[in-house]
Amino acid sequence: MTLAPDRPLTGEITEILVTHCGLDPDAAAGAPAASLEELGMDSLALLELAAVVADRYRVKIPEQADGLSIAGVADLVARRADPPGHTENAVDIAAPLPLVWDVTNDVARWTELFTEYAVAEILHRDGDTVRFRLTMHPDDNGVAWSWVSERTADPTTRQVHARRVETGPFEYMRIHWRYEEIPDGTRMTWTQDFAMKPGAPLDNAGMTDRINTNSAVQLAVIKEKIERAYAAGGTR
Repeated sequence: MTLAPDRPLTGEITEILVTHCGLDPDAAAGAPAASLEELGMDSLALLELAAVVADRYRVKIPEQADGLSIAGVADLVARRADPPGHTENAVDIAAPLPLVWDVTNDVARWTELFTEYAVAEILHRDGDTVRFRLTMHPDDNGVAWSWVSERTADPTTRQVHARRVETGPFEYMRIHWRYEEIPDGTRMTWTQDFAMKPGAPLDNAGMTDRINTNSAVQLAVIKEKIERAYAAGGTR
């Protein structure tokens, strides 16, 4: 659920409390950090708040909401109205699984494989686990986004589990890559589970759309590069 940017959710929660729960608007304006209990909201008022929020946002307010400020209630509603992000994208590559595995897990050469990364710096290796810093090409505003991730590749199961160590605008980001042999090639599947921090440039739904769009682009690029290399008899 995306909330209207021209009407902040804190204002909407305040309006509900004033209109339905008897909150004094001057008290709310004068003590923005006060809890609902400190603002004089009793159990009946909280029940009414919960009922209106459930009807309007399809979100359940916990019984302990009396300890939250109005902004705290708004943050809780925003988080629960915007479920965590989940994406799954796959591509079929006309090349053997061992080749696809080796090329796509060579993190140090990701700048040759992906179009979005300007730098891929290996920070630490421990067996099949690698910690690394990725830096993207500058965006339209000239900002080069950078973060540290860690991934563990299991050559036995042909799966990779990764996570962002420096999460940036994400509360968390977990990534799972799967590889399977198919007739005439390899299917590679990327799954990402994440949640955005309050105040991030995009909410979970917006980031889901962005990741799905970008994944389709990058998977197509990877497919073309690996298939071309394999057809030419090379490994890159």
